[in-house]
Amino acid sequence: MSAVAPKPDPRVGLKAGMFDAGQAAWNVRLVSTTPPSEKFAGVTNSDLSFLRNYAIQGNYNGFQVWDISNPAKPSLTLGFLCPASQSDVSVYKNLLFVSGEGLSGRTDCGTQGVRDTVSADRLRGIRIFDATDIANPKYIANVQTCRGSHTHTVVVDPKDPDNVYIYVSGSAGVRSPNELPGCSRLTPDKDPNSALFRIEVIKVPLAHPEQAKIVTSPRIFNDLAAPPEHGEAPQDIAASKKEAAEARAKGGYTAEVQGMEYVLPPQFITPMLDSIAKARGGTTPNAADSAALRANIQSIVNARVGAPPPGAVRPGPTQCHDITVYPAIGLAGGACGGYGLLLDIKDIPNPKRIGAVADSNFSYWHSATFNNDGTKLLFSDEWGGGGQPKCRSTDKPEWGADAIFTLVDGKMVFQSYYKMPAPQTKYENCVAHNGSLIPVPGRDVMVQAWYQGGISVFDWTDPKKPTEIAFYDRGPVDSTKMGNGGSWSIYWYNGVMVSSEISRGLDIFELTPSAFISQNEIDAAKSVRLDYFNAQDQPKIVWPASFALSGAYLDQLERSKGLGSSQVSAARKALAGAQGQSGTAQKDALNALARTLDADASGATDKSKVKLLANSVRDLAAKS
Repeated sequence: MSAVAPKPDPRVGLKAGMFDAGQAAWNVRLVSTTPPSEKFAGVTNSDLSFLRNYAIQGNYNGFQVWDISNPAKPSLTLGFLCPASQSDVSVYKNLLFVSGEGLSGRTDCGTQGVRDTVSADRLRGIRIFDATDIANPKYIANVQTCRGSHTHTVVVDPKDPDNVYIYVSGSAGVRSPNELPGCSRLTPDKDPNSALFRIEVIKVPLAHPEQAKIVTSPRIFNDLAAPPEHGEAPQDIAASKKEAAEARAKGGYTAEVQGMEYVLPPQFITPMLDSIAKARGGTTPNAADSAALRANIQSIVNARVGAPPPGAVRPGPTQCHDITVYPAIGLAGGACGGYGLLLDIKDIPNPKRIGAVADSNFSYWHSATFNNDGTKLLFSDEWGGGGQPKCRSTDKPEWGADAIFTLVDGKMVFQSYYKMPAPQTKYENCVAHNGSLIPVPGRDVMVQAWYQGGISVFDWTDPKKPTEIAFYDRGPVDSTKMGNGGSWSIYWYNGVMVSSEISRGLDIFELTPSAFISQNEIDAAKSVRLDYFNAQDQPKIVWPASFALSGAYLDQLERSKGLGSSQVSAARKALAGAQGQSGTAQKDALNALARTLDADASGATDKSKVKLLANSVRDLAAKS
């Protein structure tokens, strides 16, 4: 088994195609790939959540529920049609929560959209379903918010068993108070009830989830100045200006956001034109309506994205993209546009900012992941918003990457960057996106989605030297233009890695043994079983006593030379001998091995790992 990544990298130059693209894999195996069901084909798949033996896959048309009891043959349990962007999903007990942020989501789950600028039919917030019968979920309530819900985080308060909480991250413009009373886009100094610079905290009574409501709106962004940014690559700025000029020549609408000129899509323009026509008593927009909108479109976009007037100092972020909570240590990581935040969440309804870091190499702080010990925090940077090719050979490796920090006395200390290393084409959207820890004991190992950059498994145990140890990639969706595809998110759940492929459906992978990860380590990771999993609500991983767990620690000590080779061999022989015994004989053999390891620890170069091994053997003896 080679301890060196394959060269040349097989991810480079893969054949393009939607369902017949070339594939490259290293130290992982594609167990199954399942295309989307009929109502969801051709529509963007988004994030994932897990409940028992089900994977719940968000989609801009609603969500799909897959039975993954047999990972080799997932089966569709339900396709629930309920359009909204971006249908971020999470679960808790019998409840399913779904985010809605766009302008076309409806409170009745209708597919006709919402044409009016102001409408009581619009859903921007959190949908709540009773998923007691996952094949027949019941839509029981929604909680509307001023900026919708791009993502959300379920938070369990150990002091409050009767309720569950949701941190809502809304990144859209503030909706009209005519649509949702109380919404204000004024800055907090002009209106203390401003919807800016805050998140919403929803309290959901478990006995009566239909009574869910916003209980606090913590302003965790106050007093942050706009950080320095690197902006877009010069070639991208030039290309955007050319594209915008061509669109305007054909009657399209464009606007500038932070130095880049964008062509505005019909779903953004059409409702505004309809409203202008309606205001003058017409039914169809005319040339004068178009001219009026064109004259004001830049100021409208500025208001939507919170841009300051020309010459004004730009404030810091007014919203989070994503918040990852780790209740076991009372902390959360907020990926909040221009900053990475560290939050104290010991008082769940009232999170408090205790740290903030900025980085000129980061464009858009997107998501966060703690290591299991709570001593490190990784943030991802979604440079380009997820729809741009940001893994080209010309793109800097520090841009569109992960940043790894250690947590020292409650402060974040930068250590290094990690970026999927295989150059991608200009037709492959690629940047750091969603992933999770793989529960390998004694190490920090993560699997992460990179859109059309595929998936990458990397070890960040040494925060200064993160190392890729496995990957999977397909060729681009299209070889002639930017296509819509790639892994939106990939998470480890009960022994497999499940990926939401934006266009191609649901992928399931398994790790294979290599020089970087042993079968014992894989088996120990598989021994961790969860009843449910939301990636943004990190559980404290606890490994059950097993021979694989002790074997994993031994494998690591051998790999790192943390214990002498003769001692490793002797321990391996003793462990194998004990595994072949039972009852009292097994217990005595394991206790004897634990005592030997206690003595070996004093002269070991990795004393802490030898102690972990000894304790795992002692726990095995207690089970015998």
